[in-house]
Amino acid sequence: MADDHDVQVLSDVDIHVYEAIAAEAVEHGWAGFGSLVRATGLEEDEVRDSLRTLIDQGHVLPKGDDGYGLGPHTFEVEY
Repeated sequence: MADDHDVQVLSDVDIHVYEAIAAEAVEHGWAGFGSLVRATGLEEDEVRDSLRTLIDQGHVLPKGDDGYGLGPHTFEVEY
């Protein structure tokens, strides 16, 4: 995981997936993979690739087998 949470290296897809996680986290504290695919309208592989980037950058933390939560907040999103 990167020590520096540089949001400028995130793609539009990464931001879209992050926003979907944030929206789910407000209600449930985490987001499941299936709900992220549905919420984003992206292909499963696109969501997986984005999650890998978000996790590597420390913006997202894995939760259990199929869940994702937000890492330390360094920027805000609107959802």
